[in-house]
Amino acid sequence: MSDAHALPGQPRGAVVSGPATVRAVNVLAPNPSAMTLDGTNTWIVAEPDSDLAVVIDPGPLDEGHLHEVIATAERLGKRIGLTLLTHGHSDHAEGAARFAELTRTRVRALDPALRLGDEGLAEGDVITEGGLELRVVPTPGHTSDSLCFHLPADRAVLTGDTILGRGTTMVAHPDGRLGEYLDSLRRLRSLTVDDGVHTVLPGHGPVLEDAQGAVEFYLAHRASRLAQVEEAVENGLRTAPEVVAQVYAAVDRSLWPAAELSVRAQLEYLEERGAI
Repeated sequence: MSDAHALPGQPRGAVVSGPATVRAVNVLAPNPSAMTLDGTNTWIVAEPDSDLAVVIDPGPLDEGHLHEVIATAERLGKRIGLTLLTHGHSDHAEGAARFAELTRTRVRALDPALRLGDEGLAEGDVITEGGLELRVVPTPGHTSDSLCFHLPADRAVLTGDTILGRGTTMVAHPDGRLGEYLDSLRRLRSLTVDDGVHTVLPGHGPVLEDAQGAVEFYLAHRASRLAQVEEAVENGLRTAPEVVAQVYAAVDRSLWPAAELSVRAQLEYLEERGAI
């Protein structure tokens, strides 16, 4: 058995539904897979003394899950006043329209196609539902529309798929771009250094207690993979599938399609910089 505190980001352990911080409660969606880990974490966020809550990423279009999110909020004495999306992938956003119908809430997202209501989300926006303060942090890279939400009162950041609670995320080329992703990781690192963020509330996997350690691990991992891809190209490999077969040989083959997207993003990044 491994020591959780020796792992990147100091994960808490098993992923469970329930309180994660003073203001954030997780409702785990029943959609586990190689790509979604234990399932999608749907977050209910609210001030303890408020009867209004914000839901981040309702998750898949699963009636049971959507009703459980509502029931969990009600057990907490909360009414859901707003729905937010970290990005548009179906495991996070597919259930949003139905959830909005059930809760009669607006859906705010960076991508206009995902919004229900007049308001979107943009850099500098601060959500103040029921006295809660959530700061919008654009973090493109995994996808072009990826956002994180800084929860200052809990010294936490909700990261969607930008940082996972276990393993690493993919850069979903061509929409996702590696250069943007690296910039986003550096931006999250500045939150840990300058704003005291220490807890990561991810879209998948366990809560991380060492946000800075998690970000540093992700940056180091990306640098290592990039060097491996560059070496593979120097050794004569030319196509993304060829590079995946060498660089990701130790990775479960079920993850190779996702790895190929990341490799394509890495090859594009290297080409743009004249490295290959």
